[in-house]
Amino acid sequence: MNALFAIVAGVLFACGTYLLMRRSIMRLVMGLVLIGHSANIAIFTATGLKRTGPAIVPIGEETLPATAADPLPQALVLTAIVISFGVIAFAVVLVSRVWATAGTDDSNRFREDDDMEAVS
Repeated sequence: MNALFAIVAGVLFACGTYLLMRRSIMRLVMGLVLIGHSANIAIFTATGLKRTGPAIVPIGEETLPATAADPLPQALVLTAIVISFGVIAFAVVLVSRVWATAGTDDSNRFREDDDMEAVS
């Protein structure tokens, strides 16, 4: 099962990288989303996925039981989700503003417009 998750993470990362290299800014945002998801899957895969009990310390004890899930990867992924949500929200607002200003999301057209303004 871990091999399957590793392959899925690799495919998501490859697709995200492919989208980052396209001319459309909206595809760049989608590439960021895919790379973020692949990183989350890679963290879970690297730490080992197990169906164990929750990471809760029972009343009267001071340590987690041996059958408890590891809380560190869960905390890392939760933090990564929150940070990626903020980055994606910023990128979507930026794309919206670029679309309103330039009227296109093609990054090559931005350079053409700048060259035309420099000539005139």
